[in-house]
Amino acid sequence: MPFTFTEENINKINTVVKKYPYKNAAVMPVLYIAQEQNGWISIEVMQEVARTLEMPEEDVLGVATFYTMYHKKPAGRHHVQVCTNVSCMLRGGFDVYKAVKDKLQITHGGVTGDGKYSLEEVECMGSCGTAPMIAVNEDFYENLTPAQALSIIDSLK
Repeated sequence: MPFTFTEENINKINTVVKKYPYKNAAVMPVLYIAQEQNGWISIEVMQEVARTLEMPEEDVLGVATFYTMYHKKPAGRHHVQVCTNVSCMLRGGFDVYKAVKDKLQITHGGVTGDGKYSLEEVECMGSCGTAPMIAVNEDFYENLTPAQALSIIDSLK
């Protein structure tokens, strides 16, 4: 299915592009705009980003696949990321991940049947001093116990 930006998002993109010396330098924020509109970054989305920014599709693919914040497949309405890198691991990150995984009954990369949640075990989220942490969409929660992480999951509507 072809992807095209909404008029509102074209306006957002035009505003973002003005902040950079070259159009293609805006690839990361434009990918975010695309992901917000489409829910994930498909091949068609990458092609439209490349067309919009007048850059090679391969360059967009390289950015979209390098960074974990871009979803390369459909994600749940609440995308839960649990850090299990060294600092988080040493402070209970695996226990947090197991608790969330067991509660949602999905594993890494999974989406619940109702599409409400997706789960991802990630490397570093840049919160080593306040580990362990999770992110739900764009909200970050730090210094968590498994019980606190489950309480956050329970609070999501």
